[in-house]
Amino acid sequence: MADSEIPELVEVILDSSSVGNPVQENEKLNIEGNVGSKVPITIITGFLGSGKTTLLNYILTEQHGKKIAVILNEFGESSGIEKSLSISQDGDLFEEWLELKNGCLCCSVKDNGVKAIENLMQKKGKFDYILLETTGLADPGPIASMFWLDDDLGGDIYLDGIVTLVDAKYIQQYLLEEKEDEPINEAVRQIAIADRIIINKMDLVTPLTLNTVQAQIRLINSAADILRTEKSRVPLNFILDIHAYDFKQVLTLNNSEPNVLGSETQSHHHIEKEVRTICLSEFPVKTIDIPKFERWIQWILWEKTIPITSSDNITILRLKGILTPISNPDSRIVIQGVQELYDLQQAPSSSSNQTIDDKIVIIGKNLDYQKLKQSLWNYMGWS
Repeated sequence: MADSEIPELVEVILDSSSVGNPVQENEKLNIEGNVGSKVPITIITGFLGSGKTTLLNYILTEQHGKKIAVILNEFGESSGIEKSLSISQDGDLFEEWLELKNGCLCCSVKDNGVKAIENLMQKKGKFDYILLETTGLADPGPIASMFWLDDDLGGDIYLDGIVTLVDAKYIQQYLLEEKEDEPINEAVRQIAIADRIIINKMDLVTPLTLNTVQAQIRLINSAADILRTEKSRVPLNFILDIHAYDFKQVLTLNNSEPNVLGSETQSHHHIEKEVRTICLSEFPVKTIDIPKFERWIQWILWEKTIPITSSDNITILRLKGILTPISNPDSRIVIQGVQELYDLQQAPSSSSNQTIDDKIVIIGKNLDYQKLKQSLWNYMGWS
């Protein structure tokens, strides 16, 4: 099936071990639950041929009852889309707008950044969601950081999450590609930073290959939810209302902990040079000196080394965690990070928050569990 064909709306195969709360396609999305009047933006990424166009074509043409704005890099020869274009010129930014019968809007821009979103936000009242497609070779990190922490946009939109599509047939080949000027290739980065991962084209590989692909993805990113499908057929619930940067999402880390690498036994069985997920938990104290912990985080993010130990340079792509501050033991602090940027947020007090153990999940390259643990323990004065 060509990548530009429009898929049918059918049941999909959810990986129950990877998706915490599988949803049905016809369930109502939590539009009312969005942060105030802000519009959520989801970044759709994936290597070349992964099925992004097919997925977006479905969203733009299916009668799903949602008002969604889709920002594409460029219009392709997409079947089933009426190309009645209204073209405007704004400086160096060239836009094409498609008003579609299902209430969605499709926008093609040369700039995926702030200016494009500002122009789109003039139509804000018409949309419930914004989807932003990246090119197959794009690093989603800087794009995510821009929408996550950009003060100018903070009043209008919020980053809902990053969805990465992978081609089950060719992803193993893409993961092995090396470039002299890129220590981490694009396919690995797209998986590492994702909040939801769609293993597409499962019908083109054997069950053994499919399981191998998922295992490789899990080695890179053990914290993301995974869905297996074919022909880009997915429930909208899987790619919308993710709330990946909300404190509530971090509070679910307990559910994914069995899949997160980082135990002493596991750390000896995987090559440390690869991108992988590490989970530091079972701290020897009940409360954390947050300013001191924050300085340790800044060190590994910005200095790209592990303090108080000898180590190769490391690269952090994503981190998230929950901590109990020593200054207020009845509260919880949530930490989120994308590449060099991070943010601390106080979670509202609730009894459920207090049942979750402190931990931090780190996704990156050259991560050594023992060295990270020893460094943190020594830096915090726990040993």
